[in-house]
Amino acid sequence: LGLQTYLTAGPKEARAWTIPKGAKAPQAAGVIHTDFEKGFIKAEVIGFQDLVDTGSIAEARAKGKARIEGKEYVMQDGDVVEFRFNN
Repeated sequence: LGLQTYLTAGPKEARAWTIPKGAKAPQAAGVIHTDFEKGFIKAEVIGFQDLVDTGSIAEARAKGKARIEGKEYVMQDGDVVEFRFNN
């Protein structure tokens, strides 16, 4: 089908989003809301396995497993992402 999944997670909810393989970060953000794509600044990305291994987003950040990606980043299946955008 040419699809893959990325995840978002916050204190109240974790959610999976489906995107086409090869989608870049702004297009992935646009799946959540078109304003996210229009105002995309950057994405904080943690690999799924890194999140599992560290146990939390905060711990993944503390261990240097989180990285900042820009508009040209090609999303990977299982990425855990927090988008930064300007509305």
